[in-house]
Amino acid sequence: MHTRTKALHRCCRLRGDHVQEGPPMSFYDGTAPLFTHALIALSKVLAKGEAYVKDQGLAPEVLLNARLYPNMYPLTRQVQLACDFSGRACARLAGVEVPAMPDTETTFAQLQERIAKTIAHIKAIPPERYDGSDIRDVTFPVGKDQTKTLSGQRFLNHVAVPNFFFHCTTAYNILRHNGVPIGKLDFLGAN
Repeated sequence: MHTRTKALHRCCRLRGDHVQEGPPMSFYDGTAPLFTHALIALSKVLAKGEAYVKDQGLAPEVLLNARLYPNMYPLTRQVQLACDFSGRACARLAGVEVPAMPDTETTFAQLQERIAKTIAHIKAIPPERYDGSDIRDVTFPVGKDQTKTLSGQRFLNHVAVPNFFFHCTTAYNILRHNGVPIGKLDFLGAN
């Protein structure tokens, strides 16, 4: 172990901080598990939304078509985009085929199926496929007939993760704004 690293570990132990022994965190560790954990949490808050409309005697479309503001996407599209950003990001970073899913979901069950398919796709990518993806170029669409190329690290940190969590957060906020009894721990996947 490098002398500086040893000193840092000694300092952390003196403060009572946990120091992970073993291999450093891989690029895979910062991608697939992050996305799958948040998608599972999204699935659970969506299930609570479905239970809420049933308990209240509301049509499911009340929530599925709900928006935070008239010019924003509805709940259904927010879930679709969260799935798209996570599944496509993992595929691009791992250098595998980008999944194509038509945006045809109109029910809670169909949205749950899309989340499950996205999680399955992410989990099917072997962790070693992410090796070196932090420095590999990633090209992605940024509008009609336009693309952008960034390093994998910049793509993950500046495009994929922020966009993914924007859509997860907006889906959560639509549900909460419409009275679904969920809280921060639900969003974090702790409930």
